[in-house]
Amino acid sequence: MRDKEVPQDKGVLDDKKVVSYALNDQGRYCLTPSAGWEPVNCANRLAWEDIQAELELVRAQISKGEMSPLAYYMTRAQMDVALLSRYSGIARWRVRRHLKPKVFDNLSTYYRQCYAGLFNITVEQLLEVPEQDELPMADEEQE
Repeated sequence: MRDKEVPQDKGVLDDKKVVSYALNDQGRYCLTPSAGWEPVNCANRLAWEDIQAELELVRAQISKGEMSPLAYYMTRAQMDVALLSRYSGIARWRVRRHLKPKVFDNLSTYYRQCYAGLFNITVEQLLEVPEQDELPMADEEQE
């Protein structure tokens, strides 16, 4: 594909760009910015819809007292226990325990700050689950 033919279909990226390889006028491959491509945008939109559905399930479990707010942020960041453990440096068994509401409520400041820093939120935000999710899903139906 030529660099002038790279699709520019707006999608979940908003104002951001992805880089694609395309041929320039000299016939050499070059990096070309793209706003998106409809098949990729469709796949991304479906993936974010699945994540939204997962978040609703986790939010319901949290409201029933079955999971701690940590489960919400873990799901929001598309992490499982093993990945959260690796990124935080906290042992897997501890992360699993921290998913229990009673254990989470008694977490030390150290662990709360560790999780909050990892998710790039405040400790106060970590203790609460937002009512609305701000996910990068473009509504094509509105356009």
